[in-house]
Parts: sequence; structure tokens; C-alpha cells
Amino acid sequence: MHIMQNPTFLIIDSGVGGLSIWHEIQQRIPHAHACYVADNGAYPYGALAEQVLVERLLSLLPELEQRYQPDIIVIACNTASTVVLDHLRAQISTPIIGVVPAIKPAAELSVSRQVTLLATPGTIKRQYTDRLIQEFGKGCAFTRIGSHELVHEAERKLRGLPVNMDTIRQELAPLIQPNNNTDVLILGCTHFPFLKDEISQLIPAGIRVIDSGNAIARRAQQLLDNLAATTGHETHLTTNTFLFTAESGEAHNLEPGILHFGFDKIQFLTKSTTQNEQKSGAS
Repeated sequence: MHIMQNPTFLIIDSGVGGLSIWHEIQQRIPHAHACYVADNGAYPYGALAEQVLVERLLSLLPELEQRYQPDIIVIACNTASTVVLDHLRAQISTPIIGVVPAIKPAAELSVSRQVTLLATPGTIKRQYTDRLIQEFGKGCAFTRIGSHELVHEAERKLRGLPVNMDTIRQELAPLIQPNNNTDVLILGCTHFPFLKDEISQLIPAGIRVIDSGNAIARRAQQLLDNLAATTGHETHLTTNTFLFTAESGEAHNLEPGILHFGFDKIQFLTKSTTQNEQKSGAS
């Protein structure tokens, strides 16, 4: 089989959480390159109305697709993936992978038949998540914990700041109740794997912690194998580029952490974003 020598990914999230997905892709496909877009002009996606989120990504992605000509686009945000995939696939020809909470593997792993989903408030209340649980939950009881605070703590950690363990403990309180027999915890936000060590310290020892990163990387490899077999298409992005959609002090503070993930340069995308920021209510 023809193997794609230099596959290019376009990865988008409202913040840096999707770097956990990029890390898994790097482990499985070490010759890959990426353009990572942190749409911080609309951060966090979980706080946006669904229609605003759809319009936001439809305004950004076609131009980025044309500029970087990726082999695969990854929507590296659970919240966005639950609402925008169908809209995007109708307008974009590049294969798109979305990230959804690891409901199916969690249900397969659980012995106690009690699973906890830790995600953003937007993800835990989406009908899409309800359907995933109904279809793949195998009759397990699901506790849902929604947290924006853990997203902020993950971003603090990537800026090299100390993580507030009290905040994490407070957010995880339902897991620590005596009557909670959860034995699998799903990290249903791409930011949360960055806090896996801290979370594991605070929850009962018997709970297994899983996320979607490895499954996304496996799916990406399958798609690349299929693309190579059918087209032999090659792309030639030879460096890893990181784009913010808005320039800010917060973004600059994240730069050292971002460079650890193999990015050669960090840029700020200023063209055609101001109108979208006003529309999203971001500052």
C-alpha cells in the first residue's frame, strides 16, 4: 500500500485543549505536520449558542482549508463536534474527524455499570450526548459533571502556572461521594487530559480515567491509509504552524507551552476575524 509520506492536519479548537489530540496523533503518525488553530477570539466554544458556533466555524474553516490544503481536518473540541460536523461536511470536501466523549469504550470497561462523564456544561447537556449514551451506554448509569473551571485550570497549567488543586477537588466533588460507585471516568473535553495526573490524585484509586485522543489518532491513521490507497495525494507542509485568531496577553503567555508540542512558529490570524468576534460576543 502507498503510504502518505507527509500528511497534513488542520486542527481547530477554541483554546489549546486540542493539543492533547495533536499529541496522540504525533505518537501514532510521527511524520505528520499540523496547522493548529486556537480560535481564542471565540473562547470558550462551550459558552456559545449553537448557531453562533456553527457560523463561526463556517466562516473560518473554508479559508483555512484553501490556504493549508490539509489531508484531514480535526474539530478538536467535544462541544463543537456535537453541533457542527454535519454543517461543515456539507461545505468542506476534506475528511473531517470530530471528537466525541468516549461513551462506548467506557461502558465496555465498566464493571460496576456506573460511569462518570466529565465535560463542559455545553457537552453534558447536548442531545447528541444523550444519543451517544442511549446507543452505546450498554445500560450503565451515567453521572454527568459539567465544568468550565477545569478548562481554565488546564490552560493555566500550559502557561506554566500552578494548578489550583482545591478548584479541581471542588469540581470533582460528585465523584468522591460515598454512594458513587463509578469505576470509569470519561474526560469529555480535550483540555482535561492535561490535568489527568491531578485528577487521578484526587479520585478514588479504583477509577479508570479515559479520553478520546487515542481513538482519534487511530481513526486519522485509517483515513490516511484510505486516502493514500485511492489517491496517492501528497501535501508539503514541512513545519508545524500554530495560529491564534486574536492577539492577547493570554495568548502570548501560552507560547512556551505550545512550543513543547513541536510547533516551529506561532502566528496571529487577524484577517476577517473582527466581525466574527463581535458576533460571538467575545472580547
